[in-house]
Amino acid sequence: MFIQPQENVRSDFHPDLTVILLGTGSPRAFYGRAKPGAVVLAGDKAFLVDCGGGAVDQLIKAGVMPQRISDVLFTHHHYDHNAGFFDVFITSWRTHITSERVYLGRSVPMQVYGPETTKEIIGKMRESFEFDVRLRISYNLSDEAGSRIEYTECNEGVVYDKDGIRITAFEVDHRPVYPAVAYKFEYNGKSAVISGDTIPVENMVKHAAGADLLVHEAYNKPWLDALIARYPEHEKALSNPAKYHTTTLEAAEIARRAGVKHLVLTHHIPAPAADETAEEAYIAGMRKIFTGAITVGRDLMAFRL
Repeated sequence: MFIQPQENVRSDFHPDLTVILLGTGSPRAFYGRAKPGAVVLAGDKAFLVDCGGGAVDQLIKAGVMPQRISDVLFTHHHYDHNAGFFDVFITSWRTHITSERVYLGRSVPMQVYGPETTKEIIGKMRESFEFDVRLRISYNLSDEAGSRIEYTECNEGVVYDKDGIRITAFEVDHRPVYPAVAYKFEYNGKSAVISGDTIPVENMVKHAAGADLLVHEAYNKPWLDALIARYPEHEKALSNPAKYHTTTLEAAEIARRAGVKHLVLTHHIPAPAADETAEEAYIAGMRKIFTGAITVGRDLMAFRL
């Protein structure tokens, strides 16, 4: 069920599995499309899946205070999926005080999950802001435990299984970026899969089988081909997405084969305008393949399952 982002998401406890799209864009900058990311709410937990630039601002707009984030899951390490980590890490650690409420900063280590390259890459990011961290501990008296990161690297398998929440990582194919993973969330009898970036893979059909929600990246091939024809001098840069992404029609076929209830597209290339006419053109041909619900994701859309 689609809900507005401020409706029933500000609560700190969520009896339903809820997925909020923070950013539905791609490496290229588009107005109204933040870099990729989603927050998954279950029970009293808020899991951040990828954090492109602007993730903190998008969390606040979605009604999820950054101080609730102590778990970040990376699908892979292109910059549009991890560039916002510095801001997420520091902001979630700092206590935020308003006239109405105190949002206590994270007092436990940040839990970071991702494929096998994660500790090396995110660890270097963490080292780069050690100067800022030391000042916040010594001058602002921020909790030292919150300055640390604990890593779980896993390409295939269960990465989280507590309080009825189960998260499974599984490999996808985004070569030359290797490894890359997707995540399946299960809670309260519902399931949601977030694809990350990938070409069509059998592993997606396997793990998304019967899912209530599949959030899958997709690009519109005819639109991309038209851009290439218009700007042949940029053919290489424009054609690269076809090498390691999924077309809209391929996403529809994955959803059909997996028997998912609702398919939501994200990581749009080229990004359609956020109106029904443009979005229907973007998904042309998909409904002939997949007869379930199809939504062209927009930033801050929320789905309560």
